[in-house]
Amino acid sequence: MTATIVVEGVEIPEFLIAEEVQHHPSANPMAARTAAGKALAVRALLLHRADELGLVAQPMVDEDGREETPEEALIRATLDAEVEIDPPGEAECRRVYEAQRGKFSTPVLTEAAHILVEPKTDDAEGWEVARQTTQAALDQLLRKPALFGQLAKTLSDCPSGAVGGSLGQLGPGDVVGEVEQALAGLEPGEILATPVRSRFGWHLLKLERRIEGRVLPFDYVEDKIRLHLESRAWTAAATRYVSELAERARAQGVAFSLSWDGRFAEGAPSLGEMLSDGASADRLEGWIDATDPGLAERVRAAAAAEDLQVATFVRRAVRHFVDHADDEKWTQLISATQGAADPAVAAMASLLRARLAPKPAQVHTYTVIKRR
Repeated sequence: MTATIVVEGVEIPEFLIAEEVQHHPSANPMAARTAAGKALAVRALLLHRADELGLVAQPMVDEDGREETPEEALIRATLDAEVEIDPPGEAECRRVYEAQRGKFSTPVLTEAAHILVEPKTDDAEGWEVARQTTQAALDQLLRKPALFGQLAKTLSDCPSGAVGGSLGQLGPGDVVGEVEQALAGLEPGEILATPVRSRFGWHLLKLERRIEGRVLPFDYVEDKIRLHLESRAWTAAATRYVSELAERARAQGVAFSLSWDGRFAEGAPSLGEMLSDGASADRLEGWIDATDPGLAERVRAAAAAEDLQVATFVRRAVRHFVDHADDEKWTQLISATQGAADPAVAAMASLLRARLAPKPAQVHTYTVIKRR
């Protein structure tokens, strides 16, 4: 019998989770396993809903030429059909704009120059010789800054040396991080007082000019803000929708099996429906009399203590379990039913054993006070 676990009200074979884990890199194996189980459960719930709606979807091809799988197309169609949001109006977009004007600005631009000295060999000695050459040039520049362009032409290993080391106008990410960070701390016209090392070699840096960003007009960014708000609202609505599907699955009980492709198995009965079946409760007493007389006596005693018929007591216990059990308890219950001739009755017996089990003794703690 294949081992299974329950996630979001969906029973999932262990082998499917093992296959899915590779697509969810995480800090530790347990986190990856949790993410894999969640992804499979959500996929199954959406595909099951697509079947209920009778949806048919044609796979789409994205800008990079990648085609959806049939399952991906059905999931997209399900969300398109059932997740709706109200598009944000101009007033809402303008509120975001006014509250976050700094985000809607052109980037800060810099005009800078550098002298690059590459190591002749890629060992410690080569890098040290390049550093000494760079430091000697810097000592000259700190005495005579006007020599920067001339030294760049004669010393720099960068093509920019031909134009006095000018790097032109730079935006965020245009140069390596070490150089960008160093330039951010300079004032216009200033030469950095220490060489900077990057993967290319040693740099001498000079900031020529800094152009501060300017706030873009609302009309220019309105569509971008609207798209962002729509995307955020749709994501929230889709998350709520999937949560509702999971709540419905848990309320109905757990499907017995998930097929190899991640769908609910065709015609698989819900364990919740089987547990709620009155006939199953009625035939439980005779079943446990034959298989577990000790449990039968405990159930009769518990029912009598509440002045209830055994079947009524069982139905109430089952209803309480279905309404309050989490995924871990469902997993335990399903494991107890595997291989049983009558899964519903076996499940009822299992949850009754848990319900009638003695409560753990309460542990009392005391504070010991030393008296002088």
